[in-house]
Amino acid sequence: MRGFALFVAGVGSGILLMQSVIAQDGARNDTGMKLNHVAIFVKNFDAEVAYYTKSMGFPEAFAFREPNGTPILTYLQISRDTFLEIQPATAEHPAGFSHIGIEMLDAKSTVARLRGMGVKVSDATPSANSGALLTNEIDPRESVPSCSSSDPRPGNGKR
Repeated sequence: MRGFALFVAGVGSGILLMQSVIAQDGARNDTGMKLNHVAIFVKNFDAEVAYYTKSMGFPEAFAFREPNGTPILTYLQISRDTFLEIQPATAEHPAGFSHIGIEMLDAKSTVARLRGMGVKVSDATPSANSGALLTNEIDPRESVPSCSSSDPRPGNGKR
């Protein structure tokens, strides 16, 4: 009898735990989007990349540099699907927050749906660096840019 009670309690706990997993998956499926990365501009690019890779343990996923070696950006992998994008600060882009990257399951339908809800959003076009489909939205205050992409990782087959 005790074994049966433990079995029932285990099944009940599993059902409750699965509800939160299903809810999280459902939230992504409802919007067709999920957080992919957060991007920042930094004053000392090499020191920041070293800090996040060595101190925080985030491995470099990929990086883009100018032909002369000047860094354009580096993506560091925080988890399987979440990244930190680091870009060098400039006079035009001072150190601090740059944008959030939201991964879209289907760029064209997401853009159409967002426009239908009144969001200012550009057409999805391939990134010059990665080839990922990118689009830009501006939040209602027109102050915080965000960018959506199909998947910025090279070789992902989603371009």
